[in-house]
Amino acid sequence: MSKNQQASFKVTSEIGTLKRLLVHSPDSGLGKVVPSKAQDWLFEDIVHLDTIRKKEYDYYTKILLYFLDPDLIKGKLSSVDAPDAGRDFYKPGNEAFFKSEKVIELQWLLGEILADREIRVKLVASVCAIEGCSFETQQTLQELSAVQLAKVFITGSLDEKNMLFPPIPNFIFTRDIGIVIGKYLLLNKPAKKARTREALLAKYIFFHHPLFQSFQNHVLELSETFQHFLLPKDGDDKKVTLEGGDIMVVTPEHVLVGVSERTSMEAAYQITNLLFNKGIVSKVSIVRIPKKRDYMHIDTIFTQVKRNVWVMLGNFSKKAITNEDSDPVQRIMEGHKKEDQLRVMQFRKDDIENPVQFNNLEDLLVDISKNDLHSAEEVVFLYSGNNEFPFDVREQWTDSCNLLALKEGVVLGYDRNDKTVEAFTSHGFQTIHAKELIQQLESGELKVEDMHDTLILMPSAELSRARGGFHCMSLPLLREDVK
Repeated sequence: MSKNQQASFKVTSEIGTLKRLLVHSPDSGLGKVVPSKAQDWLFEDIVHLDTIRKKEYDYYTKILLYFLDPDLIKGKLSSVDAPDAGRDFYKPGNEAFFKSEKVIELQWLLGEILADREIRVKLVASVCAIEGCSFETQQTLQELSAVQLAKVFITGSLDEKNMLFPPIPNFIFTRDIGIVIGKYLLLNKPAKKARTREALLAKYIFFHHPLFQSFQNHVLELSETFQHFLLPKDGDDKKVTLEGGDIMVVTPEHVLVGVSERTSMEAAYQITNLLFNKGIVSKVSIVRIPKKRDYMHIDTIFTQVKRNVWVMLGNFSKKAITNEDSDPVQRIMEGHKKEDQLRVMQFRKDDIENPVQFNNLEDLLVDISKNDLHSAEEVVFLYSGNNEFPFDVREQWTDSCNLLALKEGVVLGYDRNDKTVEAFTSHGFQTIHAKELIQQLESGELKVEDMHDTLILMPSAELSRARGGFHCMSLPLLREDVK
């Protein structure tokens, strides 16, 4: 890999044209999640592996390649999707795997660093310590090839019949293992034990793979508080927990930090001070949302579509927060339900003692669009489920607000969220199904650079049951700056 490629990491917005990202395709570990352990492993349900791969995630892979690395996919559909191809093109570890340096697969990177004996010894010992493996198992793992070992670390399985330890099915949600802020990489500290191995593997990849050499002096890690091990097991905001779904880089100078079920207030304090002390940004907005499984991260309740367009859950709109339609008694009583309230506090590096408070999400997003991104157009909110009950909360549950911008105005979302699609079309957006888009890109009937104001509809029967959308399933490493 060239030095130029090693240095090409920078994210200064949520909507700049995407040039490089980290992903992880669904692995066999997802097909071994059992009902009795699903919630322990942070899944609401079990999924059908073959469907999630062939009929859903493969479309995601193809679209990413057409947008970011077209030479690897254009003209090859008939061969890579042929019945006798064995899906080798999509599976890391196979010789025919696409190995893109723009749509980058985590398992591929893990296999490459495990070829180094010193890294292999350390990582095997670390994983075995976390999982309580026997010395015999540790020796068995040391004897595997690098490619085999990478697969075992992720799936937990030595072969089809023998599981050594649990899978890490959440590894497909690459956003949560870290986040690029400017030219810095912020590593996560998972809130749930089920994600401990993910964080360990990601740390080894980021610190040891040549691709990330330029990050070596630009990795940000949060430390635990003093005597943290004496704190209560649950519910203490002094613990430091962080997942990438709670971080949004909205401009080169402004970062949003969510305080949620997965990211603690202590982590928000540390991130704010760290970003200010290193001069990375000049403004941090801390968005505290209810600690509910329904929401999980801030990117489950809103994401950005264009500089003046946002998709969000109407529960956090100005009208909903102020209870404009309620009678006086209801409004006063509802105001006392603090656990259900959203709070936003914006800190500025040059005046940190005087933060700005926003009482609702819409006011914050309008401020970003108008004052940070200097949008001259009216700010538009597209609401989950078109703001109609019960479709608003039903579709938010299936990630109607969790969209990934491939470039400004062109986003990926699930096809099942019908009312949210209506909200997009009523505001002038085109919609196109993934299969149709791929056919048109392949034939040359449509070009990526000609696409504007488009919601790409992805098949979603199984993927959506994993409780994560395309914002979750992506870790952007490089975006063009928004002009």
